[in-house]
Amino acid sequence: MASRRRVRWHRIADVLLLGVIATPAWANGGLAALPAHALDRPSAIQPDADIALRLAVTLNQTPQSRLLPFVSRAGRLHADAGTLRAMGFSLAASNTTGLLPLDAIPGAQVRYDSATQHVSIDAPLSQLTLDTTRIGQPSDDPGPVAADSSPGVLLNYDVYASDARDGSQLSAGTELRVFGIGTGVLSNTALLRTWQARSPDEDQNSRWQRDSVRLDTRWDFAFPASAVSVTVGDTLTGFLDWSRPVRIGGLQIGRNFALQPYRITTPTPAFLGEVAVPSAVELYVNGLRQYQGQLPTGPFEMTTLPGISGAGTAQVVITDAFGRSRTLDFPFYATQRLLAAGLSDWSLAAGRVRQDYGLRSFAYYPDTVASANLRYGANDRLTLEAHAEGGGGLRNAGIGGAWLLGMAGVLSGSHVRSQLGDRAGGQTTFAYSWQPGPLNLSLDSQRTHGDYRDVASLYGPLPPLRTDRALVGYLSQSAGSFNLSYLRLDQADPDVAPARYAGAFWSRTFERGWSASVSLNQNLDAGADRSLSVGVLVPLGRDRQLSVAAQRQPEGQDLLMDVSRPIPGDGGFGWRVQGRAGDGGGGLAEVGWLREHGRLLLGAGRFGDRRQTYAQADGALVWMGGGLFPSRRVDDAFAVVTTDGFADVPVRLENRTIGRTDARGRLLVTPLRAWQRNQLGLDPMTLPADVRIDDVSLSATPSDRAGTTVGFQLRRVRAALLVLHDSHDAPLPMGATVTGHADVDGVSAIVGYDGEAYVEGLTEDNRLRVRTDAGDCVVDFRMPGAATATIPRIGALRCLPAPEAQ
Repeated sequence: MASRRRVRWHRIADVLLLGVIATPAWANGGLAALPAHALDRPSAIQPDADIALRLAVTLNQTPQSRLLPFVSRAGRLHADAGTLRAMGFSLAASNTTGLLPLDAIPGAQVRYDSATQHVSIDAPLSQLTLDTTRIGQPSDDPGPVAADSSPGVLLNYDVYASDARDGSQLSAGTELRVFGIGTGVLSNTALLRTWQARSPDEDQNSRWQRDSVRLDTRWDFAFPASAVSVTVGDTLTGFLDWSRPVRIGGLQIGRNFALQPYRITTPTPAFLGEVAVPSAVELYVNGLRQYQGQLPTGPFEMTTLPGISGAGTAQVVITDAFGRSRTLDFPFYATQRLLAAGLSDWSLAAGRVRQDYGLRSFAYYPDTVASANLRYGANDRLTLEAHAEGGGGLRNAGIGGAWLLGMAGVLSGSHVRSQLGDRAGGQTTFAYSWQPGPLNLSLDSQRTHGDYRDVASLYGPLPPLRTDRALVGYLSQSAGSFNLSYLRLDQADPDVAPARYAGAFWSRTFERGWSASVSLNQNLDAGADRSLSVGVLVPLGRDRQLSVAAQRQPEGQDLLMDVSRPIPGDGGFGWRVQGRAGDGGGGLAEVGWLREHGRLLLGAGRFGDRRQTYAQADGALVWMGGGLFPSRRVDDAFAVVTTDGFADVPVRLENRTIGRTDARGRLLVTPLRAWQRNQLGLDPMTLPADVRIDDVSLSATPSDRAGTTVGFQLRRVRAALLVLHDSHDAPLPMGATVTGHADVDGVSAIVGYDGEAYVEGLTEDNRLRVRTDAGDCVVDFRMPGAATATIPRIGALRCLPAPEAQ
């Protein structure tokens, strides 16, 4: 498990943290604090010979789970080392043999009640060794989640068509996946395009031309138990902030924590303490309660939820068994930049670099390159990093790390050296971030020295000679968000001049949902190179909104007004009308639909002298479980729900209705979260009265980008509400049991009020046996007509004594 960053507070080291009060916890309770040898009540131990006792024990007001052995000797209670350790006492090596009087334990006070054979012991925590109670965190080993995928094929598509004065085009982007065969997912992405150019003379058109290019083909394998994934085919190398990845065709293997989504990979602030008596505890982080529960006697560790970033304040509120409360405030600093102690993240990749990606399908450079990356959590404050790559005669290696500076933020850095023939060089990076409450400060710098090269520079541009960035932000609840930025970029190309830019940004959301923003960017080396933009967004009600944006830059100025009704995320209709004034004015109008089978967009616009009409459609086709399902685009996992052929059954995802089954009792449910438990269910109240369901809720855990089948077992039953009377036409007594007889074996029911019994599993002709306290009887009846969706009420039926009926 990802270990926890401990927060210790020396200012309260002289008291027992979180619940130990200066006055002994038992002094104000209902128990008399008397030494064992001073008990002179009639129930007290008398100074006789050794008496073996087996007593119920309460330690610091916490009952023990079993009886423990004691010895009464000379009016004093004694126990051996095994008994004391079973209660939680820590003993010195000299006290491991023989019997030890309880009153000899420093600070311990005892009350023995011979009438109930019970002993209550109150002892300081310094004399005890109790297990640490861990709350607010997952188990030590969350482990992988068992995932499942069914064989199938998926095709995502995005089709775009346009027609303008200078020509027409039709293009399609596709993603094809094959899954459920073995443990991997095979995928291929491609781009298809056809176009026709038109000369200024509209009567002359060029011939239609066609082109297609393969983008990526890969086979991904996952090993959830070890959180490792393997990719064969087109992939990327590297993942460190100070390295440049390249696209290769080859092999990559590495850690993939997405395979264990319930695992915490970053250090989370933890708070240590101990309580002398059972207590209630509450944890608040930045004013929000994260945990409330009970603590047993002894030490405890509370962990905050993952995902918190920056400086914060936690409050721990302890209320002991006597109703006394104490609140302690603790500052903390959390970051997602680090790995938890002992955790590693790594990758290895080797292959050939893609050439002309997006232009040619199977072009690769001849040299084989390799890359290795490693991140390791040395402790909860330090994460070490290493990177090495090579190929084409290049050798490149470096180390780095990130350090948590307490409440002062996170500092990171790296240094890399390279050698290519007789050319050598290096690269050094530095970064610092600090988030003290509403303030956000981020600084980073990267410099290259000498003739530094990496693999990316062998097939593309050289890394920049210098990159400096600074960002300062402040968030105010009343004034909005402010950001100041600075950027300097010095390219390795001597023909490109260095560039320095400064920027300022402000935004705020006001009452009734409207918002405003202002952005300013200034080239520090050219005073005339300045851009300013102002934007306002105003809700108009009924899902409509108005946005107005004005922009001024050296090339000119524009004013843009946009009125729209965005397409709802759950599906529906939307539209947009936009007008633009200024240089190259124009406008456009769009309408769009999002349905369960995909999305369609139609539009027309004018941009300067260019007029254009266009249409776009995207969605997916899924073949799985013997059926073809049109759907919206599927980027994650999904499932096909089956209901044994029952149509129009509402299906729920996480208690929200997601759709209804088709005529064959099937529904494609998307999207689901890969490697996580997704709760799918049916509402039994929506089913016909004669339909029974075994499970109303099932969990689906699909693998990455694959589908799984979730089958609900539904069956139609013939049932009836029988009114049963005895031979004297009196209702049979409540509680009588109805069982099958002859052709209806397995039938079982209980007679209720007025002799009524609901019975399932009936046939056209039925004979049932009823057992009462007065004896057995049988009843014969015939179901009326064919099976229907309603439950018939039959009777009154006379149940005759068994001997007479036979």
